[in-house]
Amino acid sequence: MTVTQAPFQVPGAPGAVGKAAARRRRVPYLLLFPGVAWLLVFFVAPMLYQASTSVQTGSLEKGYQVTWHFQTYVEALADYYPHFLRSLLFGGVATALCMVIGYPLAYMIAFRAGRWRNVLLVMVIAPFFTSFLIRTLAWKTILSDEGPVVTTLDSVGILHLTSAIGLTEGSRVLATPLAVVCGLTYNFLPFMILPLYSSLERIDPRLHEAAGDLYAKPATTFRKVTFPLSMPGVVAGTLLTFIPASGDYINAELLGTTNQKMVGNVIQSQFLRVLDYPTAAALSFILMAVILVIVSIYIRKAGTEELV
Repeated sequence: MTVTQAPFQVPGAPGAVGKAAARRRRVPYLLLFPGVAWLLVFFVAPMLYQASTSVQTGSLEKGYQVTWHFQTYVEALADYYPHFLRSLLFGGVATALCMVIGYPLAYMIAFRAGRWRNVLLVMVIAPFFTSFLIRTLAWKTILSDEGPVVTTLDSVGILHLTSAIGLTEGSRVLATPLAVVCGLTYNFLPFMILPLYSSLERIDPRLHEAAGDLYAKPATTFRKVTFPLSMPGVVAGTLLTFIPASGDYINAELLGTTNQKMVGNVIQSQFLRVLDYPTAAALSFILMAVILVIVSIYIRKAGTEELV
């Protein structure tokens, strides 16, 4: 009788190699698990809960039940569409101002700051060391009626112009649209500067020299070389500024009046004061959908494949 002996597997044999390869394939998934679990627990689950809340009917005393009442979305949009428009307008204006202020500053830090670069970057992020609420409250002092800022603006006639176009009221800046926009611009300006600086800092200075060697003027160099290469930073900074600014409610609450309330103020009031949870959830999803559509169109028009 012939006895067949199983072949002896040594380390490095095909079976051992296959097990090692399988372990290596599992490593990326194990590394992704904490982040995926975090998103499922703190993002997906709350989103699903709010989605179910938006189609419920009932009251806080008797309880809410899911009745698929989509009419809540129609009623919320019909009742509060001015707040949506105001939120998009204030967020858009604040984003534009952040771009106008932030791009020259980011350009200067990237190309002209020299050994002061790190100091200027620390100064850009220094406001983050203070509470968002305290920074906004500080603007109540800055824009106070008898303060030096308002007095100076009034003496040179700027407030007469802003009052004529509805940004201020007479010689008062606080509790006006201008005050809310100023607060939004200040609070979200670092979110514009940092992506712009990151994008500009990666541009090879030799490209500017080459443009000069080809007799390009500084304005032409900026238009043809610098700005196109900084588009990823422009788009990233715009999104990081516009999205939170449109959903903000602190600046409108502290620096404005009921005439400057944004949709974030309505959502906060519906959740915490009126206790109308379905309407608050519906408003949240409408705001999210509107911003998502605007952002998708903007990214497509900007054509920044480098962001993907």
